[in-house]
Amino acid sequence: MKQTSVTTNGPCWVELGTSDPAAAEAFYSELFGWRADNGVRPEAGGYTQMFLGDAPAAAVTSLAGPQQPIAWTVAFAVIDADATVLKIKGAGGTVLMGPTDVFDLGRFAVVTDQSRAVFTLWQARAFQGAGVFNEPGSLGWVELLTRDPAGSTVFYPTVFGWSVRPSEQYTQWGLNGEDFGGMLVMDDRFPPQVPPHWLPYFSVADVDTTVARAAALGAEVLMPATDVPDGPRIAVLRDAQGAAFGVYLAGAEG
Repeated sequence: MKQTSVTTNGPCWVELGTSDPAAAEAFYSELFGWRADNGVRPEAGGYTQMFLGDAPAAAVTSLAGPQQPIAWTVAFAVIDADATVLKIKGAGGTVLMGPTDVFDLGRFAVVTDQSRAVFTLWQARAFQGAGVFNEPGSLGWVELLTRDPAGSTVFYPTVFGWSVRPSEQYTQWGLNGEDFGGMLVMDDRFPPQVPPHWLPYFSVADVDTTVARAAALGAEVLMPATDVPDGPRIAVLRDAQGAAFGVYLAGAEG
């Protein structure tokens, strides 16, 4: 992802819903050099922003209920959350939580695409989203894993105006001539109970070192460090609470 700041209709934020926020904060702080700041808005009920230096990079929060899976959620920046929700409905998606104001920070909605992959919309006011991209320890790529690639290549351009750059191995999403994410088809390697989902990738200075460090901190290695043909070195991990995420070599984005 070559964007260096929040771009309309592009990924702007990631947050982790987890069963053990304190453990997750400690894990990601050790892995990415994040600093937890849970005093930004005490009225937010334990929603913790994670900072990389002085820039907000992500958030960690407790689960909203027993039905919520432990997972990272990707947010996309929009000008008008209410209007985008109407587009999502028209394109075959669903609305799990309608547009809601978050203090003076912005307006958000929780939605799914046509295959039920969950993501959120963020209409910024006081809070724009991540303050750093593509630097080691920050969001660097977002990937849709789906069993309905044909439907997805209609849904997302309809809702967000994304470009689609397919190849034999991988499809990439773009805005303004720059790719920021991709799509991976879920085949029989994925158990049927694993739903379509968005996976964030964080940029790191050394993939192999990061994988080893994550494993030592209790993470599971889902995909070991691998060189992507014509792409970066990547790996996919699962933290001790069960949330999957990827890492990739800084400066080698597509």
